Amino acid sequence: MESFLRDLSTIFPQERWLQISRKMGKMGFTCQILSRSQRAAGEEREKQSRSEEDGEEEEEKEKVVFVHYDQKKVMLSRLHPVHMEDTQTAAASELRQVFQTVARSQPLFLLDRYDDGPLRSTHWQTEGREGSILVELLKRASVPLCLLLSWPMSIWTRFCRLRIFRIFPLSVLSSKLSTCIQLSHRSEHMRSISAPGAASSHIEFTRKANTVVSVLVDVALGILLMTWLYRDEHVATLASALVPAADRVATELEQLLQWLMGAPAGLKMNRALDQVLGRFFLYHIHLWISYIHLLSPSVEQILWYGGLSAGLGLTFALSLLSDMVALLTFHIYCFYVYGARLYCMKVYGLSSLWRLFRGKKWNVLRQRVDSCSYDLDQLFIGMLLFTILLFLLPTTALYYLVFTLLRLVVVLFQGVLHLSVDFINSFPLFALGQRICQPYRLAEGVKFRVLCEEPGSALHLLMEINPLSCSAVVQTYRTPASSCYPRDSWAALVRKLFVGELVYPWRRKSSKAD
Repeated sequence: MESFLRDLSTIFPQERWLQISRKMGKMGFTCQILSRSQRAAGEEREKQSRSEEDGEEEEEKEKVVFVHYDQKKVMLSRLHPVHMEDTQTAAASELRQVFQTVARSQPLFLLDRYDDGPLRSTHWQTEGREGSILVELLKRASVPLCLLLSWPMSIWTRFCRLRIFRIFPLSVLSSKLSTCIQLSHRSEHMRSISAPGAASSHIEFTRKANTVVSVLVDVALGILLMTWLYRDEHVATLASALVPAADRVATELEQLLQWLMGAPAGLKMNRALDQVLGRFFLYHIHLWISYIHLLSPSVEQILWYGGLSAGLGLTFALSLLSDMVALLTFHIYCFYVYGARLYCMKVYGLSSLWRLFRGKKWNVLRQRVDSCSYDLDQLFIGMLLFTILLFLLPTTALYYLVFTLLRLVVVLFQGVLHLSVDFINSFPLFALGQRICQPYRLAEGVKFRVLCEEPGSALHLLMEINPLSCSAVVQTYRTPASSCYPRDSWAALVRKLFVGELVYPWRRKSSKAD
């Protein structure tokens, strides 16, 4: 043994060696750490016997622990930090270095081949040969498929960058219509899928796979919806029910306005302003009914051609439905804008006149309230205007409240559609499928279990992978959704409704300071 170790030391010049031995009838191994000096001093038995006590103390200080693990699972897994710390801290983790070291041994698994053909079936990919062949086929087909997709995507990108789309009506429609927004979002997805370069990290690869799976699922759901629409004349049924529904909504609005023009809930309103506002809104309803009946012959054709958009995916059908709801409820939006503008003007007028009574004014340049002295005529006119606005405010506030509630119902329905579209676009189906089917691929940490603990032998531990939680998988691999929709808090929404500012279903570029 000493000569054998001496010969090995000429080939492997490591400083420290681990000598492992096991006795008959025992499960554990006996370990001994040898240094180069101990191996070179094999002939000097006397010196070794003298330093026997020192060796025992050193052995007690340097204990060896055997860790058993499944090399395939550790190699295919990706360790995720529990808290998203910076990359340097994560790279310095010893546990992460263990995973990376095992992952570098992947060429050892590629040596086991089932045949000498162009497809290399390896046992580390799946438990069977068929799954490995499918994986290799997908890998080889991905490159020409990406090249095939990149050519039409380049043409589509050049088409979208034409100057005609920057003209006023087209630029506004492309930024406000849900269908155009979803089309641009899908273009970004296809552009990321058809990128010729390989993914630089595991997270980027998984997000690209999530995008591919979400697009396929979206198209499959859209084809199912399109099959249902064009079977048994469901399009004609929807078209025949759409116009009576619009007439019923218009009738209900007329009855509501007649109720507001009287004494709603026993409230005494300003009759002159009440009649003016009621007749103004009734005229708009009559215009809307005429518009609906003018479009009624072509409603079925619009629905028939609009249903073809489901072939691009369920998200396109939902986006088109949101735009159709916006067009069909355009009169409610107009009522809400008129009421909100009148209410906002009176609220800001009352607040300005209230500052006038206190001897203050709003400084537009410095964006603050400063002191100011007013003449007697200014105070008299301000008192008259304050009294008029204060007594007209309940009538305007009632109309504003009613039409705001109607507008919020429409916005809530459109919000549900937008959330459904964002859910389909950004939900990480591929990563969640990996978490359910192969939980060891997404590791959050490890846990150890004692396998063997015998006196005189090393401690044997079994390392098991602790999978990442489903909520962490969704949070880590979720695709960023489109940012064109507003992300206002509840407090900001309540403040806008109380003051009378318009609540838009899209994100505005700028907001008013005062």
